[in-house]
Amino acid sequence: MEAIQKQNVSVIICMYTEARWQEILNAVSSLRLQRVQPQEIIVVVDHNPTLFQRVMNEFVDVIVVENKGPRGLSGARNSGLAVASSELIAFLDDDATAEPDWLAYLLRCCEDSDVLGAGGMVEPHWIGARPAWLPTEFYWVIGCSYQLSMDHPIEVRNPYGGCTCIRREVFTTVGGFRNGIGRIGARPLGGEETELAIRAKQRWPQRKFLYEPRAMIKHCVPPQRATWRYFFARCYAEGLSKAVISRYVGTKDALAAERRYTMKSLPQGIGRNVLQGLLHRDLSGFLRAGAIIAGLLVTASGYFSGRVSQRLELDLEGEDIPRIDSPLSTSGVR
Repeated sequence: MEAIQKQNVSVIICMYTEARWQEILNAVSSLRLQRVQPQEIIVVVDHNPTLFQRVMNEFVDVIVVENKGPRGLSGARNSGLAVASSELIAFLDDDATAEPDWLAYLLRCCEDSDVLGAGGMVEPHWIGARPAWLPTEFYWVIGCSYQLSMDHPIEVRNPYGGCTCIRREVFTTVGGFRNGIGRIGARPLGGEETELAIRAKQRWPQRKFLYEPRAMIKHCVPPQRATWRYFFARCYAEGLSKAVISRYVGTKDALAAERRYTMKSLPQGIGRNVLQGLLHRDLSGFLRAGAIIAGLLVTASGYFSGRVSQRLELDLEGEDIPRIDSPLSTSGVR
């Protein structure tokens, strides 16, 4: 793909901790190296004045804003949306780097007016050793793609939030990311992009989101995420998140993809890994099969716990979906 002029797309990176400083530098650098350049790069700092000042001093060619909403990823993304001036809004995680064609592939998907948004492939960049016991079916635990790679886009319920491009029309019509869902600091809850995508599909049932595996990013996986402890904590938190989403958008839509994943992908993964263990006398194959079963049980327990609990962190009586107005001028914003 040849380099072309800047396109009508804003890329938002949200950050909250200086511990990821090198990853932040790498993320912004990867955007500068895109073969299709965004109209603007927006960096949002989530309630961290020290980090905000450091970002202001470091980056002179990006828009830098503070999260003016509630602390957390949803509030930070909404603060970025409030100053974005493009018709397409892309999101990149602060601990990920985008391949040079990442944005070009996502924009190509969005050339179809029926496409509400598109997400790409998230590959793990292991900081330490890759755990032999972790099955690819549970790569979502470490913030990476678990779908098989392919050479063409497919329709999905929702793309991965930190590797995606969404029409501004979605936000101005159905609102922004719901506050209270998603990560706050290192808390492993998630699902804000799932809830948003379901709201959008309920508004436009004939339109779609795409998964474009050729739009690739590499997501840093630190050693503490490659542990059984983190695995179980993340699975349980995912169950809790799905319980919250179900209360807002209905169980049928909230769990449609999970039913297919549970009934098809997981049994296939168990069988494949058990077979590998038997044929190659490889203990890790049996461990991966066991991890699939354990992960499913822990995720289900988190979901059912969330459904019956009366003490969820989120106030389920409130709507708290920020309104996103039409594009704003970003002049003077640093």
